[in-house]
Amino acid sequence: MYTETSKKLFEEALQLLPGGVSSPVRAIKPYPFYTEKASDSRIWDVDGNYYIDYCMGYGPLMLGHAHPTVCEAVSEQLLRGWDYGTPVKMELELARRVQDDFPSMQMLRFVSTGTEATMAAIRVARGFSRKKKIVMIEGGYHGAHDAVLLKAGSHAVSVPSSLGVPDEVVRNTLQVPFNNLDALTAALEKDNDIACLIMEPVMGNIGPVLPEDGYLREVRKITQENDVLLVFDEVITGFRLCIGGAQCYYSVTPDLTTLGKIVGGGFPLGVFGGRSEIMDIVAPCGEVFNAGTFNGHPISLAAGLATLNILDEEGYKRVNGLGDLMRRMLSDLIQEFNIGYTVQGIGSMFQVFFTDRPVRNYQDALNSNAELYKTFTNLMLEQWIFLPPSQYETNFISLAHSNEDLEWTIEAYGNALRKLFSIAELPEGY
Repeated sequence: MYTETSKKLFEEALQLLPGGVSSPVRAIKPYPFYTEKASDSRIWDVDGNYYIDYCMGYGPLMLGHAHPTVCEAVSEQLLRGWDYGTPVKMELELARRVQDDFPSMQMLRFVSTGTEATMAAIRVARGFSRKKKIVMIEGGYHGAHDAVLLKAGSHAVSVPSSLGVPDEVVRNTLQVPFNNLDALTAALEKDNDIACLIMEPVMGNIGPVLPEDGYLREVRKITQENDVLLVFDEVITGFRLCIGGAQCYYSVTPDLTTLGKIVGGGFPLGVFGGRSEIMDIVAPCGEVFNAGTFNGHPISLAAGLATLNILDEEGYKRVNGLGDLMRRMLSDLIQEFNIGYTVQGIGSMFQVFFTDRPVRNYQDALNSNAELYKTFTNLMLEQWIFLPPSQYETNFISLAHSNEDLEWTIEAYGNALRKLFSIAELPEGY
């Protein structure tokens, strides 16, 4: 599968970029393939090979690659200019659309990334509550800003997960396990200086891990009882599970919401918003500062509007049906091989965990054989299937994927598992 052109490009990149990449997850061993173009459900490398893509830009491309309607909207906007430093009408159009689909977002602001959205939401929660501390879910991912870069499992004393983050920055960030109401209750009742709980309603950055029945409703109840704001990070799940995201799917209303990925149609865009009384403290109305040269960028707004205008109930019915089919076929395949791997997901999200136990939180995910999974994804690349290269990521299906794509993929899964057994020393119990 590996191509000489990609190898040469990566050798050059190692002299220019840290690790040869612009984001760590792209550092596929021994080297990544370099993309030339993409269309629909397929992505082409620089040597002309194409792959069925389940990475899909790590989630934004709900319509598939290079959707013509999005291309047209972006092209038309380019002809009118692409950076004004002034308000634009599309801000209102996209804001109304988001507000219609997420009624909890009575007021909102556009930023450039999901990281900026979660960083701003935490600042707003602190400013509104006049409290310092936040709680996040162990293994949750809320972008690359200092306050949320904790080593998972550091419950007694918060420890930064990155050099360059001072210990004192994360002292005000606490962690609790997912799907554990007792731990959450204990944390909130113990400390009256907690501004918010920020969480992914469906965990996406350790692979798709679902909330247990009633968990999110109880989380809402516990936060209200303890006067703690609830922030749903729906950067992944927003417009992914259904039009109204996870909060609509599970009928749970947060105080603040962050969006990204799909809402920008594959272009850089983040959103944070919530109840009007909370958002009224954001500058210039209030004293919580947020600003950005590229906030409400016209190109991203155009792509987002074009994308959301295509998504409808029938589209979700189809793409979520493909997700159901994929998970069924993967489960049947694993039963055929009589191995203890676990298939999980929801809607158009799926993953095979290389563990024989259901994954309900971060510690369960750590039981997976991550090294074996890396070998497996390379075997899938050899059969022209591109999966996110980490066990702790999520695979995404788009509206551009077909039943034939899924059938080809299942055949590749079977071939890869057969080859994996012959080249890998499996852990005890497999």
